Amino acid sequence: MPPLGTKPAAPAKPPAKAGKDRRGFLFAIFATWFGAAWAAFTLSMTAMTLGTVRFLFPNVLAEPPSTFKAGPPEQYEPGVVVERFKQEYGTWIVRIDNKIFALSTTCTHLGCTPNWLENEQKFKCPCHGSGFYKDGVNFEGPAPRPLERYKIGVSEDGQIVVDKSKKFQKELGQWNDPDASITL
Repeated sequence: MPPLGTKPAAPAKPPAKAGKDRRGFLFAIFATWFGAAWAAFTLSMTAMTLGTVRFLFPNVLAEPPSTFKAGPPEQYEPGVVVERFKQEYGTWIVRIDNKIFALSTTCTHLGCTPNWLENEQKFKCPCHGSGFYKDGVNFEGPAPRPLERYKIGVSEDGQIVVDKSKKFQKELGQWNDPDASITL
């Protein structure tokens, strides 16, 4: 027994275990199949959550404007179909005598895009054979009605303005509307 008044000696520290510290804990977890499974689960849940959040925001659709300027009326020759706006705006500008109008390039049968055949003086749909006269009236093929016309007018600066948001149909008597054509 130790003499009274003396403190007992502190117990000796056990030697440190090599490689078993807190820093290696995460590595030890992810090095096993169990850890890899938890990592895969966490990643898939994160991806699913991000996908759900992305679903809440609308897609933005970039479309050409519905209104565009087509130049001064004097540049359009009588009897000529102008195809300059076909690709970008889906519109033909046509002048017959002293009237200018804007035709839609969408076939009224199934929505294909007809071609203007200059030699034959007609619009011809390559898909199903519908034919339209220069003024847009159908005369052959399965198209049930004439091409639609767009609202057309002259702006303050003297240029033709086509508004594709307003359409006119012949069978409804809308081609007689003053906004369906320009009279020179």
